[in-house]
Amino acid sequence: MELILKQDVDNLGFKDDVVTVKNGYGRNFLIPSGKAILATVSAKKVLAENLKQRAFKEKKIVDDAKKVAEALRALEIKIAAKVGAGDKLFGSVNNIDLAEALEKEGQAIDKKFITLTTVKRLGKYTAVIRLHREVSVDLEFEVIAQAS
Repeated sequence: MELILKQDVDNLGFKDDVVTVKNGYGRNFLIPSGKAILATVSAKKVLAENLKQRAFKEKKIVDDAKKVAEALRALEIKIAAKVGAGDKLFGSVNNIDLAEALEKEGQAIDKKFITLTTVKRLGKYTAVIRLHREVSVDLEFEVIAQAS
Protein backbone atom coordinates (compact mmCIF):
# COMPACT_ATOMS: atom_id res chain seq x y z
CA MET A 1 0.00 0.00 0.00
CA GLU A 2 1.42 3.37 -1.01
CA LEU A 3 0.82 6.28 1.35
CA ILE A 4 1.76 9.95 1.67
CA LEU A 5 2.86 10.81 5.22
CA LYS A 6 1.18 13.83 6.79
CA GLN A 7 3.68 13.97 9.69
CA ASP A 8 7.00 12.42 10.67
CA VAL A 9 6.69 8.75 11.65
CA ASP A 10 9.60 7.13 13.50
CA ASN A 11 11.39 4.40 11.55
CA LEU A 12 9.23 5.04 8.48
CA GLY A 13 9.74 8.51 7.02
CA PHE A 14 9.27 12.24 7.17
CA LYS A 15 6.29 14.46 6.41
CA ASP A 16 5.32 14.45 2.70
CA ASP A 17 7.32 11.29 1.90
CA VAL A 18 5.66 8.67 -0.29
CA VAL A 19 6.16 5.32 1.45
CA THR A 20 5.10 1.74 0.87
CA VAL A 21 3.79 -0.12 3.92
CA LYS A 22 1.88 -3.32 4.59
CA ASN A 23 -1.87 -3.00 4.10
CA GLY A 24 -2.79 -3.60 7.74
CA TYR A 25 -0.34 -1.01 9.09
CA GLY A 26 -1.65 1.63 6.71
CA ARG A 27 -5.35 0.78 6.98
CA ASN A 28 -5.47 0.15 10.76
CA PHE A 29 -2.97 2.67 12.15
CA LEU A 30 -1.55 5.33 9.84
CA ILE A 31 -4.72 6.43 8.02
CA PRO A 32 -7.13 6.41 11.04
CA SER A 33 -4.64 8.31 13.23
CA GLY A 34 -4.24 10.98 10.55
CA LYS A 35 -0.55 10.29 9.98
CA ALA A 36 -0.99 9.38 6.30
CA ILE A 37 -3.34 9.44 3.33
CA LEU A 38 -3.61 7.15 0.32
CA ALA A 39 -1.17 8.03 -2.46
CA THR A 40 -3.63 8.35 -5.32
CA VAL A 41 -2.67 9.97 -8.63
CA SER A 42 -4.39 13.23 -7.72
CA ALA A 43 -2.88 13.26 -4.20
CA LYS A 44 0.60 12.81 -5.72
CA LYS A 45 0.00 15.75 -8.07
CA VAL A 46 -1.10 17.97 -5.18
CA LEU A 47 1.95 16.87 -3.17
CA ALA A 48 4.31 17.67 -6.08
CA GLU A 49 2.82 21.16 -6.41
CA ASN A 50 3.06 21.81 -2.66
CA LEU A 51 6.69 20.63 -2.56
CA LYS A 52 7.55 22.89 -5.49
CA GLN A 53 6.04 25.90 -3.74
CA ARG A 54 7.73 25.04 -0.47
CA ALA A 55 11.23 24.52 -1.95
CA PHE A 56 12.32 28.14 -1.46
CA LYS A 57 11.12 28.29 2.15
CA GLU A 58 12.76 24.92 2.78
CA LYS A 59 16.15 26.24 1.63
CA LYS A 60 16.05 28.99 4.26
CA ILE A 61 15.09 26.49 6.98
CA VAL A 62 17.97 24.18 5.98
CA ASP A 63 20.41 27.11 6.04
CA ASP A 64 19.22 28.07 9.54
CA ALA A 65 19.61 24.46 10.69
CA LYS A 66 23.18 24.39 9.33
CA LYS A 67 24.01 27.55 11.32
CA VAL A 68 22.68 25.93 14.49
CA ALA A 69 24.72 22.80 13.69
CA GLU A 70 27.91 24.87 13.45
CA ALA A 71 27.10 26.55 16.77
CA LEU A 72 26.56 23.13 18.37
CA ARG A 73 29.85 21.78 17.05
CA ALA A 74 31.67 24.71 18.71
CA LEU A 75 30.22 23.92 22.16
CA GLU A 76 32.04 21.94 24.82
CA ILE A 77 29.41 20.19 26.88
CA LYS A 78 30.29 18.71 30.26
CA ILE A 79 27.58 16.97 32.27
CA ALA A 80 28.25 16.48 35.98
CA ALA A 81 26.87 13.31 37.54
CA LYS A 82 27.15 11.53 40.87
CA VAL A 83 29.74 8.74 40.75
CA GLY A 84 29.95 5.53 42.74
CA ALA A 85 32.72 2.93 42.91
CA GLY A 86 35.15 3.18 40.01
CA ASP A 87 33.68 5.37 37.30
CA LYS A 88 30.10 4.05 37.42
CA LEU A 89 27.32 6.61 37.70
CA PHE A 90 24.44 6.60 40.16
CA GLY A 91 21.65 6.40 37.61
CA SER A 92 22.46 7.40 34.05
CA VAL A 93 22.79 10.29 31.62
CA ASN A 94 20.26 10.39 28.78
CA ASN A 95 18.85 12.72 26.13
CA ILE A 96 16.90 14.74 28.73
CA ASP A 97 20.11 15.58 30.63
CA LEU A 98 21.84 16.53 27.39
CA ALA A 99 18.91 18.77 26.38
CA GLU A 100 19.12 20.55 29.74
CA ALA A 101 22.89 21.04 29.34
CA LEU A 102 22.35 22.50 25.86
CA GLU A 103 19.64 24.81 27.27
CA LYS A 104 22.18 26.19 29.77
CA GLU A 105 24.52 26.90 26.85
CA GLY A 106 21.79 28.85 25.06
CA GLN A 107 20.78 26.21 22.48
CA ALA A 108 17.19 25.05 22.93
CA ILE A 109 16.96 21.58 21.38
CA ASP A 110 13.96 19.36 22.04
CA LYS A 111 14.89 16.07 23.71
CA LYS A 112 13.07 14.01 21.06
CA PHE A 113 15.57 15.15 18.42
CA ILE A 114 18.56 13.89 20.45
CA THR A 115 19.65 10.27 20.00
CA LEU A 116 22.19 8.65 22.28
CA THR A 117 22.68 5.41 24.12
CA THR A 118 22.13 5.57 27.86
CA VAL A 119 25.41 6.55 29.52
CA LYS A 120 26.34 4.78 32.76
CA ARG A 121 30.06 5.60 33.08
CA LEU A 122 32.31 8.66 33.07
CA GLY A 123 33.98 9.56 29.79
CA LYS A 124 33.46 11.10 26.37
CA TYR A 125 30.42 10.22 24.29
CA THR A 126 28.75 11.25 21.04
CA ALA A 127 25.08 12.08 20.52
CA VAL A 128 23.29 12.61 17.21
CA ILE A 129 21.07 15.68 17.07
CA ARG A 130 18.60 15.90 14.19
CA LEU A 131 17.87 19.54 13.37
CA HIS A 132 16.12 18.92 10.04
CA ARG A 133 15.50 15.93 7.82
CA GLU A 134 18.65 16.87 5.87
CA VAL A 135 20.75 18.26 8.73
CA SER A 136 21.99 16.28 11.70
CA VAL A 137 25.06 16.89 13.83
CA ASP A 138 27.27 14.60 15.93
CA LEU A 139 27.70 16.35 19.28
CA GLU A 140 30.56 15.26 21.49
CA PHE A 141 30.07 15.65 25.24
CA GLU A 142 31.79 14.52 28.38
CA VAL A 143 30.38 13.07 31.58
CA ILE A 144 32.40 14.22 34.59
CA ALA A 145 32.24 13.50 38.31
CA GLN A 146 30.10 15.88 40.31
CA ALA A 147 32.00 17.90 42.92
CA SER A 148 30.80 16.83 46.35
